[in-house]
Amino acid sequence: MNNPYIPYLAMVKDIRPETAGERPINTYTLVFKDESVWDVFKNRPGQCAMVGLLGVGESMISICSSPTQKGYLQFSIMKMGKVTSAIHELEAGDTMTIRGPYGNSFPVDDWKGKKILTIGGGIGQAPLRPIINYVLDNRKDYQSLQLIYGARTAADLVFLKELQELQQANGAQVNFSVDRPEDGWNGYVGFVPAYLMDLKPSPENTIAITCGPPIMIRYVIENLLKLGFKDEQMYTTLENRMKCGIGKCGKCNVGNLYVCKDGPVFCYTRLKTLPPDME
Repeated sequence: MNNPYIPYLAMVKDIRPETAGERPINTYTLVFKDESVWDVFKNRPGQCAMVGLLGVGESMISICSSPTQKGYLQFSIMKMGKVTSAIHELEAGDTMTIRGPYGNSFPVDDWKGKKILTIGGGIGQAPLRPIINYVLDNRKDYQSLQLIYGARTAADLVFLKELQELQQANGAQVNFSVDRPEDGWNGYVGFVPAYLMDLKPSPENTIAITCGPPIMIRYVIENLLKLGFKDEQMYTTLENRMKCGIGKCGKCNVGNLYVCKDGPVFCYTRLKTLPPDME
């Protein structure tokens, strides 16, 4: 049995800048130095991993690549603390550590035959990306795929190029928004929950998955309910509350649940029964 406290060593194969600004976001492609790790590291869409640097520390980050993408893992990491700032100083060829995968996952196999709707805000698009890629790689198993994704500005949209390519290839219905008007932006202007109400996606045979700032998630769920979505048709993820990943530190304990073990993925049928401080 593998020791959950001992990390695997991984090499940074590629670093792709996603956004700039005060809190830039990079997507890191990592490969395990020992290829036999793939025999035990079996991630599913929605799971997280503890990534870090020896001598610096670790941070819990969503795995933003799909398990259908073999031989590597991807993490989109915002520069905002000691560990993530150190990671942003890395170059291709450097070494990082990985522990995991942790948490439950989105039940993508249970969703076969359904329409998939993802609703993301800012860096919250990262946990949704594995679902999108999983559906695209198993396209015949799903009825349709629609994305609603917004950020403060166009420069804050992560995965923008690949999502634009997906939109142009008609691989999915992709709907972008920004919070306020800006030069050169011809898309929707307004907050994601408002855009959701303008688009009015049908709840018929549809699964809606949302991730983003807590206030966005709250209003997205409220609006989905107004559109006729049932509790069991809505999912979200709360991975930002995870710390140790294995239920030992108690940081993510709420009531009788641990987000790291019982989450981070929650169907709204369960989420709505949790104490308000989940947010």
